[in-house]
Amino acid sequence: MTCPESGMPISYRLLAPLTALCALIAILSQSGLWLPREWGYVAKPLTTLLIIAHAMQRGRATPQLRRWVLAGLWFSLVGDIALMWPKEGFLPGLVAFLIAHLCYLWAFTRLQGLAAWPWPFVFYALLAGGILSGLWSGVPEALRVPVLAYVLCLSAMGAQAAVVGWRARGTAEARRHAVLALGGLLFVISDAFLATNKFAGPLPLASVWVLSTYWAAQWCIASGLARSRSAS
Repeated sequence: MTCPESGMPISYRLLAPLTALCALIAILSQSGLWLPREWGYVAKPLTTLLIIAHAMQRGRATPQLRRWVLAGLWFSLVGDIALMWPKEGFLPGLVAFLIAHLCYLWAFTRLQGLAAWPWPFVFYALLAGGILSGLWSGVPEALRVPVLAYVLCLSAMGAQAAVVGWRARGTAEARRHAVLALGGLLFVISDAFLATNKFAGPLPLASVWVLSTYWAAQWCIASGLARSRSAS
């Protein structure tokens, strides 16, 4: 079914507002603002599923890229579900997202060689090192190795996304790959909020900052895939 004026599939047109609505419900419920907290147990995974649906309608001309971005999104969904139980699910969620970042990193190297432009890796290393050094004393000893491994993977993913965005300047893919680079940066910002809230003390309205930047990041990464003509 298509929109008569534009020929764009209606289901495709509705994905963005539906995703935004589900994200808003999840954020308000997880933050204890106006909505019952239980609503978040449905709205949180549903938001990521809608982003997966967005990605599935894209990227058919680049199957390897599409496959690994989708793998990253599915592992992110596992992490989302695990982190709904902040204590028991933190380590499984951390591992799920670590794998997601490795999937994204591999996906982005299908577009540009690893560290083909080295400066983003320098920037993200300094950024991650600064954040981690400020939080390190609050990280339990049992979590220090997994947290360090996670930060390395996250930083490499964000840096490689920036490489893709920078190297696409002046090409037909420039806008789309700039959005992908933004997604990598937003993911780092989201996890910085999450880590600050967990290891440095409660962050006011933490769910608002963590989840809004997280889903914006995932949407941007999914939007790095070219939209398929057969999307419906």
